[in-house]
Amino acid sequence: MDAPATHENQLGTYLKNRRAKLDPAALGFPAGRRRTPGLRREEVAQRANISPTWYTWLEQGRGGAPSADVLDRIAHALMLTEVEREHLFLLGLGRPPEARYHKNEGITPRLQRVLDALNPTPAIIRTATWYVVGWNRAATAMIMDYDALPPEERNILRHIFLDPRARASQYDWESVARFVMGAFRVEAARAGAAAEIEPLVEELSRLSPEFRAMWRDNDVQGPHGERVKNIRHPILGNIEFEYSAFAVDGRQDLSMIVYNPTPEDAERVAALMDAKASSP
Repeated sequence: MDAPATHENQLGTYLKNRRAKLDPAALGFPAGRRRTPGLRREEVAQRANISPTWYTWLEQGRGGAPSADVLDRIAHALMLTEVEREHLFLLGLGRPPEARYHKNEGITPRLQRVLDALNPTPAIIRTATWYVVGWNRAATAMIMDYDALPPEERNILRHIFLDPRARASQYDWESVARFVMGAFRVEAARAGAAAEIEPLVEELSRLSPEFRAMWRDNDVQGPHGERVKNIRHPILGNIEFEYSAFAVDGRQDLSMIVYNPTPEDAERVAALMDAKASSP
């Protein structure tokens, strides 16, 4: 008989709940008459390529802690989402799984509407490898016209280290560059994107001696939080922003960056946006 669903056996309870939600016929198993809905234990074990006995013990709270590899195979067998997979690891091993980087090509319409609602506050959404994949009109006016760039050039590190306009707009370029470098290193590592960033790091190391030297320093910074940022805008002059970075709920690969100007500067940004919108 099954062990009772105690606090210690939350993993077994969760596994039984997840397999009960799967359709056997859709996964190639005979539907027939079943005592309970969903997959049988031996069917989950077959899909995960593990011993049916071991899987049964796992649901019953016997046999010790599973390995990360076993949990990964069970997550695949049960067709778990990323959030469900993380919960499985927390129950089974007491820690989240190692990060798996998923390349992102864009954002949802809902996230774009959030960005648009923030105008005239500049806001962008970036990936864990610091490619900008979403922005609003205020960001175009104050930071960069991302529409004018091909996707492979919409990278914040490329902008900071290779674009002379970025250097000219910063009051303390070296401090900003070091912060960006340290935060980028931390965020890419957390996302499991070490292999993904290698071409970018190699390119910037070749093209920018300053990047190469800072990268070798191995400094790290927390990518999220709050800061004050001053820039020299070519039209508006000095603008002070309250800089805040937020994780995007349900999307571990994305962060939203908001540059909140003072009320007076917000009026200037709005006027610039109107002027750009009315220009031919």
